Amino acid sequence: MTDLKSKTLTELKELVRELGWEEYRATQIFTWLWQKGIADIEQMTNLSKDKRALLKENCYISELKLIATQTANDNTQKFLFGLEDGLNIESVFIPEKSRKTVCVSTQVGCRLGCSICYTGQTGFKRNLKFFEIADQVLQVQKLTGQKVTNVVFMGMGEPLLNYDECLKAVEVLNSDFGLNIGARKITISTIGIPDKIYQFASFPLQVKLAISLNGADDKTRNYLMPYTKKYPLSELMAAVRYYTQKKRKRVTFEYVLVKGINDRAEDAERLRRLIKGIPCKINLIPFNPYPGCELEAPDFALVERFAKNLYSDLPCVTIRKSKGAEILAGCGQLSGFALGDRYTGA
Repeated sequence: MTDLKSKTLTELKELVRELGWEEYRATQIFTWLWQKGIADIEQMTNLSKDKRALLKENCYISELKLIATQTANDNTQKFLFGLEDGLNIESVFIPEKSRKTVCVSTQVGCRLGCSICYTGQTGFKRNLKFFEIADQVLQVQKLTGQKVTNVVFMGMGEPLLNYDECLKAVEVLNSDFGLNIGARKITISTIGIPDKIYQFASFPLQVKLAISLNGADDKTRNYLMPYTKKYPLSELMAAVRYYTQKKRKRVTFEYVLVKGINDRAEDAERLRRLIKGIPCKINLIPFNPYPGCELEAPDFALVERFAKNLYSDLPCVTIRKSKGAEILAGCGQLSGFALGDRYTGA
């Protein structure tokens, strides 16, 4: 049996040709799957009864299985989803007045082992397929009854280590026949894989790029994110400069502030020098603790001082307000486990 959701629009066109149908039927099917979000082939009412019967003989429609949900005091919601192979992932819905954002996972677990991230402590299981990534947005939209306006690839996993599937997911999210989310409303966040950043610079859609920097020298970055030993800062920054020049757009640098490690005035000065001249904005993120971690967030007054040290050369600096941290839905807190007394069954 073929999962219809596992097919791109191009692949659906091949499928309908094999069935002897007109090519436009593929667009109809794709629209039912991703724009209307149906889970039953019988609901495809612009296909004849015979066509629906033939599809049902050979195909089915997968859906992420909702296992549990949590809701924070700020109305951030975390969803624990089950995959067809029994593995689990987490997604986060962040409702605000001006936007409704979903944070999606791109891998089951993560191989990077970053000390500032709970996912990295859980080990790596596998990459998600494009439809498993896009379906997180679709299911959250259906469960909340709210139209998603923004998507951030900042959940479990490193998107650029699942490059092809992530970009296929972007195309589904952006498609007029899919979820119809503007490319500029989609952000891919990465620790910084230089060769993939060069490649991403040629991706035609105007998706935003965020770099999880977290240190302005190799020693600090390697301590917090051991995987970055493969990618010296000099190589990363060269790739970022190429990207901003080719795309003619700025990047976002994310900097998680950890008490006593990367939060000093000299760290701010190194950061200022490192990214000077690059079109960018900076998101400062106070560290979000997770179970078993001994790292701490600095006092907020120190976070504000750190930001002020950057303002002279880098006026576009923001301090990100943590959303959902008390239910482990904040930056770096996802695990794929049903933790905490706020989880409720589906």
